[in-house]
Amino acid sequence: MKIKILAFGIAKEIVGGSTLLLELNDSHEVEAVKQALEEKFPRLKQLSSFRMAINSHFASPREIITEHDEIAILPPVSGG
Repeated sequence: MKIKILAFGIAKEIVGGSTLLLELNDSHEVEAVKQALEEKFPRLKQLSSFRMAINSHFASPREIITEHDEIAILPPVSGG
């Protein structure tokens, strides 16, 4: 299954654009997708943290992703 992922902030720079396609083979859980992204883009590991969102809500690590979901990488942000 191929999924489209939106990237924001520094994550956009790390993955090379605002969107990317990722092929999922085994697990479709958020945590597995996050690990696959870190393997493909090792600089994501250097972020203090980043969250994944599905359909405009923060996703839990065990949440299942489907091919029709809107998925986003949300890097850490600071306020001021």
